[in-house]
Amino acid sequence: MTRDPGFGIYIHWPFCKAKCPYCDFNSHVRERIDQARWRDALLRELDHYANATPGRRVTSVFFGGGTPSLMEPATVEALITRIATRWPVAEALEVTLEANPTSVEADRFRAFRDAGVNRVSLGIQALDDGALRFLGRQHSAAEALGAIELAARTFERFSFDLIYARPGQSVAAWEAELSRALDFAVGHLSVYQLTIENGTAFFPLHARGALVLPDEDLAGDLYEATQARLAAAGLPAYEISNHARPGEACRHNLTYWRYGDYVGVGPGAHGRLTLDGGKFATRAHRAPEVWLERGAGHGHGAHAPEPVPPAERGTELLMMGLRLAEGVERARLVAESGRDLPDLVDGAALDRLAGAGFLEVDDRTVRATDAGRQRLNAVLAALLG
Repeated sequence: MTRDPGFGIYIHWPFCKAKCPYCDFNSHVRERIDQARWRDALLRELDHYANATPGRRVTSVFFGGGTPSLMEPATVEALITRIATRWPVAEALEVTLEANPTSVEADRFRAFRDAGVNRVSLGIQALDDGALRFLGRQHSAAEALGAIELAARTFERFSFDLIYARPGQSVAAWEAELSRALDFAVGHLSVYQLTIENGTAFFPLHARGALVLPDEDLAGDLYEATQARLAAAGLPAYEISNHARPGEACRHNLTYWRYGDYVGVGPGAHGRLTLDGGKFATRAHRAPEVWLERGAGHGHGAHAPEPVPPAERGTELLMMGLRLAEGVERARLVAESGRDLPDLVDGAALDRLAGAGFLEVDDRTVRATDAGRQRLNAVLAALLG
C-alpha cells in the first residue's frame, strides 16, 4: 500500500521587518500593513480554492513567509477557522507557523497557540552573535535561546533552523554550535547550507570575491559532521536538511516531498492540485500589491492553473522524493506518470549510480543513499538528463 501524502494548505505572509542578505524568498519590507484588508484577501483566496477542492481532507496548514509571526493572532485564527469551515480537517491537524525569535514576536506565542497553531518553526539561523550580524538577523543568540525555551513551554511541537557553511566556519566550531543547539532541540531541527542566490544582497559581494564560502571539500566535511552528530543524538535526517526523532517529522513538508496535493494561498504562493483526474500547478501573483488588487477584483490573486503533463509529474516526484531518506515508491511513479522507473530516467545512469552506491533500487522503491543525498543535484542531473 502506498503512503498517503496528505493534503496541505500553505498560507504566505510576504512581509518582514528587514530583508536578510541571503534570502531570495518572496519577502518585502513595508512601513504599514492593513491587517484587516490582508485578512479579507487571504480568506477570499481560501474560499476560491475550497470551491475547487470540495471534500478534500486537510492534514496540515503552514503559515510561511516572509515572517508570519508579524500577523495579528486574530488574522491567524480567522484563517484557521475558515479552513475548518470549508474543508474536512484531520483530527490530528498540524498547524505550523514560522516565527522570528525577537522578544516582541515571542511574547505573542500564547496568542498564536490560542488561535489554533500547534507547531512553531523558529528562524534562529545561528547561536553566535557575530554570525547573526553577518546573516542580517535582528535577534541575539540570547534572544534566540529564550524564544526556543518559550516555544517549548507554549507549543505541543516546535522546530528551529540553523545555517552552516558560513565564511570562516570550521568543522570544530560548527560541531560546538550543534552541540549547543542539541541542548534545546527536542524533536526536530532543520539545518541548511548557506548558498548564494541571485537577487540577494550577498550575490554581488560573492561575485566580486568580498564574501568567500567554504570550499567544496570543507562544505562536504561540514555536511557529514552534521549528519553524524545529529544521528548520534537521535535526530537522523529524514530529508536532506531536516532531522527529527521518530514521529516528529514536519507533516506539511512531507506532503511536498511525497508529491501530495497542496493549496498555495498568498502572494507568490505555489500549489499542486489534482482536479478532474489531472495534475495542475497553481501560482499567485508575486508582488503583494498586485496580488491584493487582483484579489479585490477577482476573489483571488492566482494565475490560471497550468496542467502538469504525466512525464513531468514523474520527474517532479523523483526530484522531491529522492530528498527523503525513505525514497520514492515506484507504484507512485506509475500512478503519476504512467511509467515505471526505467522508462522515466536514463537507464545507463541509473545502473551506474546504483553501482557506485548513490542509489538503492528494488522492486518497490528507489532511494538515494546518504552519499547520494549529499550529491543529489548531480545525481538528478545524471538521471534526468
